[in-house]
Amino acid sequence: MTRARLLPTRMVGKVWGREQLPAPFVAPADERIGEIWFEPPPELPQVLVKYLFTSEKLSVQVHPSDAEALPGEAGKEECWLVLDAEPDARLAIGFEREVEAAEIAAAAMDGTIEQLLTWHPARAGDLFYLPAGTVHAIGPGLSLVEVQQNSDTTFRLYDYGRPRELHLERGLAVARGKPYGAEHRRSIAAGPVLVDGPYFRLDRIEGEPGAATCAAFPGGLLALPLAGEITARDGSARARAGDCLYADSLAALDFARAEVTLLVRAA
Repeated sequence: MTRARLLPTRMVGKVWGREQLPAPFVAPADERIGEIWFEPPPELPQVLVKYLFTSEKLSVQVHPSDAEALPGEAGKEECWLVLDAEPDARLAIGFEREVEAAEIAAAAMDGTIEQLLTWHPARAGDLFYLPAGTVHAIGPGLSLVEVQQNSDTTFRLYDYGRPRELHLERGLAVARGKPYGAEHRRSIAAGPVLVDGPYFRLDRIEGEPGAATCAAFPGGLLALPLAGEITARDGSARARAGDCLYADSLAALDFARAEVTLLVRAA
């Protein structure tokens, strides 16, 4: 029997988060929520999906690859799908030009690293894929869905004077001092397949999944409704915007009332 169930959520307070969240989310009183995580199911532990809501800049940071991670760590590649953006919202990804580690280190120390980075305008429907080693920061005024390898290995290079630990030595060891490749950015207008990478696949569909999507998702997956509703065919679960379902097959899900859905599976 095919099965589906809702994933538990976890609200994560962040200094750069928001006290007022977009519907259907509600932040606890006097708390700034920056992330809402969906706990990865044991059947699909490799992938983490979460919402991000920003009112301030996030730290300038970088993640290692699996090959560069130390014992007890894990590599991290990720992507951001922009759901909503204020008119001047931007994402820092990669450098304006090729830079050496010594220049990155000096700029991280004196705060000019922001000027070395490329700040990309962000609009609803933009998708950015970040290979490991890509130096990046998220600006204010954004609502994003992030899909990533299930790893919390993050090396902060610069944090605007906030009293948090930096990780310059480890970060510089893995940072790629290069501009961001245009091939890693796309729009939802380009088609349903947003990411087909080495660690996960992400599709955006409207209504029922087509034959190509069904063929690409033969096993366990996550389904994240952005609009409309998805139900389990056996009636055991129902998901609306703000929810995420795990299903062991697309056949377990009824998309009759679906409008826009994100589908995620491990590669």
